[in-house]
Amino acid sequence: MGPENSKTRFLLLDIAERLMLEEGYAAVGIRRVAREADVTPALIHYYFRTLDDLFLALIRRRSEQELEAQTRALESGRLLHSLWAYNSHPRGAALNVEFIALSNHRKAVRAELVSYAERARELQREALANYLRARGIDPEAIPPLALTVLISTVSRALTMEDAMGLTVGHEEALALVEEYLQKIDGAPAPETD
Repeated sequence: MGPENSKTRFLLLDIAERLMLEEGYAAVGIRRVAREADVTPALIHYYFRTLDDLFLALIRRRSEQELEAQTRALESGRLLHSLWAYNSHPRGAALNVEFIALSNHRKAVRAELVSYAERARELQREALANYLRARGIDPEAIPPLALTVLISTVSRALTMEDAMGLTVGHEEALALVEEYLQKIDGAPAPETD
């Protein structure tokens, strides 16, 4: 297998990601990526033995990028708003839709996605529990894991609907979400001695 830090490998992953965003995961194939990169299919196989290996490498790359972005979001003084914004990114939502659709047909992809999602949720759960405690809110009153699931799924669903052009009810939903996010994010952290 080719080196993981190769410029060519990065280019191939960039092309696969662009194709997924522009045309969907079904547009990504060894020959198509080779044609777009102006290389031979054999060179693609030098870096990725199979198409699944290409998809897994793309998921791992995106997952690491997302974990870094999430870590920055988790350090925010307005954690809930930051998580909402992090999960509402249109490009991320579009890729998630493609990866989820792909995972319906490829078990290895599904396992990789679930593994990443579980890691991300655990990081969010821990950060939210600490954030709530720091504001004098009992994490049992507002379960951090339930809160992270609600924030991520609702924000992504609204983002996906918006991308389709379905916005009926969004204004009202966003106002309600903002009201509740503000109640927690706006609560001052108790002063410490």
